[in-house]
Amino acid sequence: MKFSLFFEMQIADPTPEREVAIFHNCVEQAKLADELGYHCIWEVEHHGLYEYSHSSAPEVFLAYIAAQTKRIRIGHGCTLLPHRYNHPIRIAERIATLDILSQGRVNWGTAKSGTRVEREAFEIDQGNIHEQWREAVEIIPRMWEADVFSHKGRFFDIPPTCIVPKPVQKPHPPIFAACSKPEQAVEVGELGLGALNLAIYQDEMLAQRVRGYRAAVARARPLGRLVNNHFACNPATLVLKDDRKACQYGFSGALFFLKAMVHYYGATRPVGRINISRDFLPDDQLQRFMELRNTPQSQLSSIIGDPNSAREMVQRFVNVGVDELILVMQTGTTPHEITMESIRTFAEEVMPHFS
Repeated sequence: MKFSLFFEMQIADPTPEREVAIFHNCVEQAKLADELGYHCIWEVEHHGLYEYSHSSAPEVFLAYIAAQTKRIRIGHGCTLLPHRYNHPIRIAERIATLDILSQGRVNWGTAKSGTRVEREAFEIDQGNIHEQWREAVEIIPRMWEADVFSHKGRFFDIPPTCIVPKPVQKPHPPIFAACSKPEQAVEVGELGLGALNLAIYQDEMLAQRVRGYRAAVARARPLGRLVNNHFACNPATLVLKDDRKACQYGFSGALFFLKAMVHYYGATRPVGRINISRDFLPDDQLQRFMELRNTPQSQLSSIIGDPNSAREMVQRFVNVGVDELILVMQTGTTPHEITMESIRTFAEEVMPHFS
């Protein structure tokens, strides 16, 4: 099992000062993760999702992280591929440059974007968004391999061009795709891509999804020359030696993360503040969460509590065949010092049991 960190750069109740602070806090969290042996830093690309995600330029943040770290991998989770967000040539150039500067540490994740806020701001045609993603993800690996690249397709007509520089990883950096539905995991498996999944399932349901993905990988016709057989999930996580304290902060952060996501990924197009609670759960609700978190009826959605509780939940992910847990520790309601404590506690008290 690999363990990584996931950054949305969430800010509950933003101010200019808090926005500046969150960027520097995430840098410190990434540097600590590098020192403690985490696998990867995954950074999202979102636009206009106030409070939920202030990470609109992940290529800049990840380049800075690459310069501040030594061994941890540098993950786009994910680059938005519809071409009004990012033209494929620009993506190929940026990923290759980051791979060079990080000395071959890049994981490249791809996505379409799922919110009306982003799609309408960039004038994305929702009717063909999947086809835009598919054409872009097919041609970018070819750009890295060809001395002179050309392409004539539905969305891109590229005359013979030298796409430079080339990445240092051969044949190219591992490629992943975001999956929010079971059929998407099957499709990305058939394309030979790694699967980046939400963590919101019962054990057997997630196990079925992993099995479907593995079967798809077995019959894959990869886009590039690399089959990336890798299934990852992103559980909300907070692990402290004090179980109740971990649950107070952890469940508050997990619910903020979930409710903010629902706020933006629904059918409406909200702008501005998110009308959700920033408080700890009432004692009776907190106690119920604590009692149910590792029972058979609980979902594989979070890893919250003391190290013993965390190890039990991680083992459940291991049992269903997940390859990597991309831990969501940075949330809008979790103080920086609590996140840092959780990163260290998880590394020292949980990770060694799954090495």
